[in-house]
Amino acid sequence: MRNLMKAAVIVAALAFPAAAFAQGSTAAPAQKKASSSAKKEKAPAAMSHTTSGTVKSSSDTELVVSKGTGKNAKDVTFVVNASTKKTGDIATGSKVTVAYTTEGGTNTATSIKAAAPKAAKTKKK
Repeated sequence: MRNLMKAAVIVAALAFPAAAFAQGSTAAPAQKKASSSAKKEKAPAAMSHTTSGTVKSSSDTELVVSKGTGKNAKDVTFVVNASTKKTGDIATGSKVTVAYTTEGGTNTATSIKAAAPKAAKTKKK
């Protein structure tokens, strides 16, 4: 009888932790499924890019930069907003480097850096 009681106690002692472990492992996949479905619902992050070229036109809300030369020139239009960081003199004809994000087909400038104008060359005699 004593051996039977000891066996019952040992079985009970092992059964409770095993049951708790089994419950914990089944809850984890449910959480993983919930988090993976939440990731699918998020909008994709905006892609960040950088380009450089010559300013074709600029305003408080828009910047058009011409990339390339001659027949290969391509105009790229950027939306400029209050959070766009501007460095240097951004005037028509100046060389600029633009960091921007693309979201929904719209290029939004995050920073615009105008290159310093080249110093005038002097002729030596």
